[in-house]
Amino acid sequence: MGMTNEPRKAVEVPVRVFGTDCDGKPFYENLITVDVSLHEAKLGGVKAKLQLDEIIGLTYGKNKGHFRVKWVGTPGTATEGVLKLLNLNPGKPLWDFPLSDLEPDASNVQPTGERRRWPRVKCSVSVELRAKGEPVIWAKASDLSQGGCFIEMAIPLHDGVGFDIALWLGEAKLHLQGQVVSVQPGFGNGVRFLGLTSEHQAHLRHFLETLSPSEPAGNIAY
Repeated sequence: MGMTNEPRKAVEVPVRVFGTDCDGKPFYENLITVDVSLHEAKLGGVKAKLQLDEIIGLTYGKNKGHFRVKWVGTPGTATEGVLKLLNLNPGKPLWDFPLSDLEPDASNVQPTGERRRWPRVKCSVSVELRAKGEPVIWAKASDLSQGGCFIEMAIPLHDGVGFDIALWLGEAKLHLQGQVVSVQPGFGNGVRFLGLTSEHQAHLRHFLETLSPSEPAGNIAY
């Protein structure tokens, strides 16, 4: 499931997971961790039927993060109810116990699976969204690539919704077209940019070069 060589810490702590199941219905479950690492968490006792690569929320105490489903146990076997998750923001503190002793050798970490076309970079960019016939929504983009961004919103937009989007990149305001490609309840939307011109791409590339690249987090294709 990606970080297979990453050291893990066997620990049982209560967590709460939430999101949408295979049928598109919201679910909320209280679970117990089996083990955790810097980038992953294994949970036991899950009852919801989840799709691979689905993004769900996880809370531990007062901390909250979003994770991608990387493996689900097989019903009728010893692995039934076991869930393996990939932390989409491992740099944000989640656990209240130390993991510093688990820092892996980066040369041994070989993420698998299809990667996004453009690397994603952490940022804090003000954005304006305007869907047809709707009022302007002000929000923040927490990561950005030449193909799209993740916009933090407590109440995300519906999958597939298109809109005008304006990003404040430094002193300049870049106007683009966007479309929702992923919905993360309680967190926000993955957005893909549409109809990018060479000028748009150059503007995005120049801004991204001023930021430090982050660890690729997941496989959202934007």
